[in-house]
Amino acid sequence: MAWSHNNAKFAVCTVDRVVLLYDEHGERRDKFSTKPADAKYGRKSYVVKGMAFSPDSTKIAVGQTDNIIYGSSCSAVTCLQWPEENIIVFGLAEGKVRFANTKTNKSSTIYGTDSYVVSLTSNVSGKGILSGHADGTIVRYFFDDEGSGESQGKLVTHPCPPYALAWASSSVVAAGCDKKIVAYGKEGHVIQTFDYSRDSSEKEFTAAAASPGGQSVVIGSYDRLRVLNWSPRRSAWEEAKPKEIAHLYTITALAWKRDGSRLCAGTLCGGVEQFDCCLRRSIYKNKFEMTYVGPSQVSRVLWCTAPGVGGAPGSELTRAFLVLQVPWQGSGGNEKFFFENENVCMIFNAGELTLVEYGSNEILGSVRTEFMNPHLISVRINERRQRGTDENKRLSYLIDIKTIAVVDLVGGYNIGTISHDSKIDWLELNETSHKLLFRDKKMRVTRTQPVGLGWKGAGQVLYRDGGAAQPELGLACHIQGSCVCQLSGREPRRGASVSPNQLAAWPGHWLKGVCKERQLH
Repeated sequence: MAWSHNNAKFAVCTVDRVVLLYDEHGERRDKFSTKPADAKYGRKSYVVKGMAFSPDSTKIAVGQTDNIIYGSSCSAVTCLQWPEENIIVFGLAEGKVRFANTKTNKSSTIYGTDSYVVSLTSNVSGKGILSGHADGTIVRYFFDDEGSGESQGKLVTHPCPPYALAWASSSVVAAGCDKKIVAYGKEGHVIQTFDYSRDSSEKEFTAAAASPGGQSVVIGSYDRLRVLNWSPRRSAWEEAKPKEIAHLYTITALAWKRDGSRLCAGTLCGGVEQFDCCLRRSIYKNKFEMTYVGPSQVSRVLWCTAPGVGGAPGSELTRAFLVLQVPWQGSGGNEKFFFENENVCMIFNAGELTLVEYGSNEILGSVRTEFMNPHLISVRINERRQRGTDENKRLSYLIDIKTIAVVDLVGGYNIGTISHDSKIDWLELNETSHKLLFRDKKMRVTRTQPVGLGWKGAGQVLYRDGGAAQPELGLACHIQGSCVCQLSGREPRRGASVSPNQLAAWPGHWLKGVCKERQLH
């Protein structure tokens, strides 16, 4: 079984060697038959041992025991993963682990052993793989160790063939026919052991799967699913209540949906069971569905009113898209979420501001501040591409009521600070993050820009309440609703109406300000 990376497709291969394709709601949408490497041997000459979707979810690889993965010839395939674009990793009965290049349709050996490959799994990022062998050996290999410094090669020898093998974020979990679940550390030392050998109702463990965030592991056996959850506070695995289903029989495959919300279990008798894995759901501001998929994981779904549906906003909710999912240290549920920025989600809790970029499963950055107001924080994420700059991600925020800090989120360092003589009540970086506007309680709008690696502390006053603006700047401020006040050296005057789409936060020459009528623009 396999879930696609975009969460929209679920594939199941039956004993008849037919692949069934389902949507995310479990409705069958398509099917296709596999075929033998050589037609003269007939359709019953092989067994499908593994499937995996490509990272872009447009293709699927099927590994068969008649020495073929689609068009790639090899020894009998026993297991298969597709961790990266154009790279399919598969284990063979002869003990080798190989990868196939989907562009060249050629394969080569990553490493070889003398023992049958019984299981294959990848880490959370897809940059490393683990293989389990019939002699108990567990081997680790990295395409990119991401600076972890962890070793490659033989990791540990498990007491039995690790048919159930999962690589979580904090450890490797292995289990097999000895009825024991063992968690190994990053260099192969034993962290924990869960021993069920004295439980007469327990059978051998046959399959395992780690959640996409790596915070939970499910192990399947006979009529039972066991769940382990990682506790950051104790730095240990905690066992949840097992899920027991009579007459389910042996679980032969497990597949976790990429957003962590559902788990599918395939059985020896041909059944597929789907489980909802979220701890709870809540609707935030009648607009966002917060799905808690683990003790320290949350995903956000944007909901909107369906076109042409009457009633109040939010009365008819249609799921639009899944935005992000990140590991999160539990802090009592006191977090406040701000979704005003189109590129990042801002999370505030106990004086700490955390930024999560949409589409990324990692925290972009965090700073300490007591001023959590969207008007006092400005984030720019690659909004205008510049020559010679690959990534331009910067944050400006208040250290105190009179001091602004500017941070480079890519490098994680402080670019500089701007001190002012009055309380600041609004600030904004421009699209390139090379200029900063801020306004103080005296209604002065000030512009500052970098000098070398630092920032000017004073800046240039562009507008004062009751004063004039710089005519050559051509700046304007706007009111929500009905009027535009032009700051061009003349008295502010009423102008044409402004649509909500024009009310952007200074995308070049627009800025927020206050007109002489003391109205917020």
